[in-house]
Amino acid sequence: MRTLIVGLTFSVVALASSGAMAAGDMVGYISDQKCASGSASKKSAAEWIQPARFEACVKKCVHEEKSEAVFVTEDNKILKIDAASSKKTEPFLGHKVSVTGKVVGTTLTVDSITGLKLQ
Repeated sequence: MRTLIVGLTFSVVALASSGAMAAGDMVGYISDQKCASGSASKKSAAEWIQPARFEACVKKCVHEEKSEAVFVTEDNKILKIDAASSKKTEPFLGHKVSVTGKVVGTTLTVDSITGLKLQ
């Protein structure tokens, strides 16, 4: 019995220390690293995202300036998007989205993504 408890405890600690967590459904924005990092001091993404210009700005930064696309949570946390998920997020550059996936450290793996109305 002790062996089982020790084994289960070790498994839980190993999973927690790996930084892996299920993202479930998260709402946020597909932005670019340059703009998101420049606004990292804000308390929420809504403080710096300007809906009228956000999509054009993000697309320009990603396509012309080669700034990496990132996911920004509503509370302004920046998550990198893993390489396998970048094609899924491409159509949503500069959009508010709902994402289902998982986060490992500061990297998001996207299982599914849905566009939401940017207000």
